[in-house]
Amino acid sequence: MDSLNDDEIKALISLLDESEPEVYVPVMERIRQMGPEVVSYLEKAWETCLNQVIQQRLETLISDIQYHAVYRELSVWLRNPVDLLYGAYLIARFQYPDLKYESVEQQISSLAEEVKKEIDKSFTDLEKVRILNHVFFEVHRFMPNFNNLYAPQNNYINQVIGSKYGNPVSLAIVYAEAGRRAGLPLAGVNLPKNYILAYTRPSSMPAGKDEILFYINPYGKGAVISRREIDYFLKQQNIILREEYYLPCSHPETLKRLIHNLINAYESTGQSEKIARLQKLLSLF
Repeated sequence: MDSLNDDEIKALISLLDESEPEVYVPVMERIRQMGPEVVSYLEKAWETCLNQVIQQRLETLISDIQYHAVYRELSVWLRNPVDLLYGAYLIARFQYPDLKYESVEQQISSLAEEVKKEIDKSFTDLEKVRILNHVFFEVHRFMPNFNNLYAPQNNYINQVIGSKYGNPVSLAIVYAEAGRRAGLPLAGVNLPKNYILAYTRPSSMPAGKDEILFYINPYGKGAVISRREIDYFLKQQNIILREEYYLPCSHPETLKRLIHNLINAYESTGQSEKIARLQKLLSLF
């Protein structure tokens, strides 16, 4: 925003009370082009404004600018989607635009540190998982949100960390990110009607089927499961067995699950604007 100054911004905001679309529409577009840096000015103007029309236009501008910031950042992330936590953070920014990544990352790192303190080098892989399960499910009491499984908040990483409730995908993201930072080689598996993790041989990411030692079901309190149990689950659900249901998926595939969950959640409450924006995010993938 080097080319802008306070006077210019205030002058543009003052034109938002114009009744003629040929005046206020270009003004709103000009303000949108200024980007996230102008939001604080708009919020300050909203706080002191008594005109409902201007307030509504300010709210529209703030929402549009914050959404387009998420859209741009997600498109950048998709070029090199190595950090799943950051991707999940961007999805949370859709609803919580002021959320800071440092806050989310710090909480995950804190969980990881608790796990690392309990793990000895001599521990087997299963013993390491038991430690992670103890910290995650017993100490911090993370659990499935059975009572409100399809609520939007189950897909926002900050809400999952704060409330300790989530759905299969979001719980697995928090569990896996804490586990990975504690040294456990975990990878997401895009299992239909659930979402599980593969525990792989070290340094074998992305892992093929021969590198997967076992699977973990975070939505089932971290239960260790085998390929045979996945077979049984899929057959119970009348789902055709496909190799992709047993192999690690990409981080973008995981985020797509979150976005689809959100679209379904907002469809149930008829929030068409949110749905349209989420579908636009989905089109990036």
